[in-house]
Order: sequence, then structure tokens, then C-alpha cells
Amino acid sequence: MFLYLFQIWMATLLSIMPKQSKEICSQTNTAFNTGEKITYTIFYNVIGLYVNAGDAQFTVTPSKWEGESALALTATGNSNRSYDWIFKVRDKYESIVDAKSLLPYYFSRSINEGSFHQNQTLAFNQKTNEVMTQKGESFKVADCTFDVISAVYAVRNLDFNNLQVNEKVYLNFFLDNELYPSYFKFLGKEIVQTKFGKFKAIKLAPLLVKGSMFEGGERMTIWVTDDENHIPIRIETPIIVGRIKVDMKSYEGLRRPLSSKIE
Repeated sequence: MFLYLFQIWMATLLSIMPKQSKEICSQTNTAFNTGEKITYTIFYNVIGLYVNAGDAQFTVTPSKWEGESALALTATGNSNRSYDWIFKVRDKYESIVDAKSLLPYYFSRSINEGSFHQNQTLAFNQKTNEVMTQKGESFKVADCTFDVISAVYAVRNLDFNNLQVNEKVYLNFFLDNELYPSYFKFLGKEIVQTKFGKFKAIKLAPLLVKGSMFEGGERMTIWVTDDENHIPIRIETPIIVGRIKVDMKSYEGLRRPLSSKIE
């Protein structure tokens, strides 16, 4: 299930999309810094009751790449140990990115979900627009191409105040040896009640392609804090069988004040 969390965040894959939004490629990171750690609880609902299915954790730590300052963006996902006997999940994704632009140098993922296991590494050459796999395969990509983790963090730096309701923001990411143009739609702003209290939130909707997990269309909703952190605080989506909700469980090391919290 954790394998789909990044599709939940960024949308699944579309074959033909308009040109990538310039704001994504010209940004400087101001939303987060090293030391940030955000944990989420993943709930699954199939008979009208949400069950704690597992946790996901996102961390930012200092790193280096060819002598230059970089950031390590790491995401881990684990199924609830009470349900490991049904379906055990132990996943890890990591992206080493430029500290300012957030464009990736290196990406790795280790997926362990039940009987399915997969390991992958990618090396990004942003000067030549190429990606090299661990098997030595080389792929040409577009300017300003992200991996799935760096894309999540890059979106947090957008100025949502400049968007109109129903406006779309486009970006490219590389996964499974393919370049995927993707987008999300800005749905406006609203108040969201969480375990931490009420937040002013920005509401987003990615467009999903129908597949084995998702029904497709713009039925998924993502809320991020309406402040300079732009932390995702809730995600809700129907799936083929049941529904998934992801809620923020804890946070620490934020770069900016959490000014969106109103109660």
C-alpha cells in the first residue's frame, strides 16, 4: 500500500501533458531545511470504519554530492505490525538533491511489500539531461526532471497565492525507466480539522489514471498548510475497494512558523 503513497501525493501517470510550469524549475528552496521530520498515519476504510494500516515518515538531512552541499530527502513506510502477518510492508525511498534547486543527483528505492521486492538506483545528470540506472542503462529526459521524492518537496515551494481556482501546475518526474509529465489542480483554500487543531489549508487535486488501485479522475484531495511550510496534513482518496486517508501524526524541525494553525 505504501508504494502508492507517492502516486497519492503527486498523481499517477499521464501520457500527453502541456509544458512543465516554469515556477517549478526556477524556484529556490525556502519551505524546509535539514532537521525536518514529518510522520503520517495511513488509514484504510473498507466497511465504513478507518483502520490504522501503517505509518510513513519523511525526513530532511544534510548531505554532499561531488563536494557540493546537498540534501538527503528520505521517506520510509511500514505496515502496522499488528497486520504484518496479512501484508508486511517495509519501504524506503531516498533522493539526494541540490540544496537550492532541489533537482536530484541520485535516487534510490527499496520496496518490500509482501512477496514483492524491488531495488532501484538512478543517477541524474542535470547538465546533459540524462538518467543512468544501476544496470548501466541511459535515458534522455527533459529539462528540470525530478524523481518522485524530490517532486514532492519541490511542489512545497510554490507560491499558491498566485494560482487561480482550478488552475493546473505541471511537472516532470522519472520512474521505472520512463519520463512522466504530471500535474495537480489548485482547488482553493479551506479550514481543516486535525488532531492538532484547525488549520488554514490549501486544497489540491491530482488527476489519476484508472488502474489496479485507483478509480481514476480527479477524486483525490490533498490539503497542505497555508503557510510557508506547505506541509501536507491530509490526503483522502477512494480506491477500487474501499478508501484511504493519510493524516499527519507528528512534526518537528520546521523551517517556518506554523502560522496556518488557528486553534
